[in-house]
Amino acid sequence: MAGGGAEALDLVCHLDSVQGMVDALSSVRWKRHQDAVIELSEHGIVLIVEEAGCLQAKVYLKRELFLVYEYASEGRPRFGLSLGLFVDCLNTFSTPGHSSVIEIRYPGPDMQLLLKSMDFPDVCTYAEIRTRIPDTISWDYHFEHTGNVPVSFTVRSAVLKEAIDDLEWPCSAVQIRIQPDPPSVTFRAEGHGDLQIDFEYYSTNDLLVAFQCDQLLSYRYKYKFLRAATSNLPSNVLKDNRGSKMTVGRGGMLKIQHLVSVLRAGAQHPFSDHMHHQPSRIAYIEFFVKPEEEDEPPINDS
Repeated sequence: MAGGGAEALDLVCHLDSVQGMVDALSSVRWKRHQDAVIELSEHGIVLIVEEAGCLQAKVYLKRELFLVYEYASEGRPRFGLSLGLFVDCLNTFSTPGHSSVIEIRYPGPDMQLLLKSMDFPDVCTYAEIRTRIPDTISWDYHFEHTGNVPVSFTVRSAVLKEAIDDLEWPCSAVQIRIQPDPPSVTFRAEGHGDLQIDFEYYSTNDLLVAFQCDQLLSYRYKYKFLRAATSNLPSNVLKDNRGSKMTVGRGGMLKIQHLVSVLRAGAQHPFSDHMHHQPSRIAYIEFFVKPEEEDEPPINDS
């Protein structure tokens, strides 16, 4: 049996939506060579990717996404691996139009992550991914809301991606300004030229689909970090055009949340609005983006 005796395993799980997992993990892959940290728990699997303490992304794969989820560790094992290698390996198990089932085990005899196909009893695809002890402890930021009312807004995902793609032209940092009256969000970049994109919130507006703000806030963010949070959104997210939620926390920390469907191949999406897909078939993606340092205090950060 792969991985040795069952008593040595922290996790054995079966997944029937390989392409969905590929989509979820690819959404946080913003460069070719990228390391990730995986944390296991009784609640599921969390994959963490970060850069220079300024950008962090997390993919939450809850245990309900798996057909089988047997967790035996008393702690929360963490290990590092190559994100690109992991995604490419999963892709070898994904067959278009077919609901592939794979088994994932950890750890193997040499602390590998073990993957095995479960579809056919006489044919087996098997892979081992070498893991390592993470070089550093992942940045653990406790997101705190600013003020009495959480400042957040939800934009259609395809619209948000298009807006951030357009903001590349000025080649500068992007200022995000949120104001309660009139309720609106402005993205502005100045550089070789200037570009401003306004989202106004009205009950009939289908672009900015949710808005909550009781104070004026304005922060600047590196363009490359904002782009990383939207550049690899899966096609099903853009096609469904569900909402991506953005929340500004204390100190200007920006949290961007996406929902990625992790459905079996050929399964139909349930009829629902932008934030109400079946909870058990959704991977939750979070990006945390630190603002640029300001020479002067930002507007209303209390």
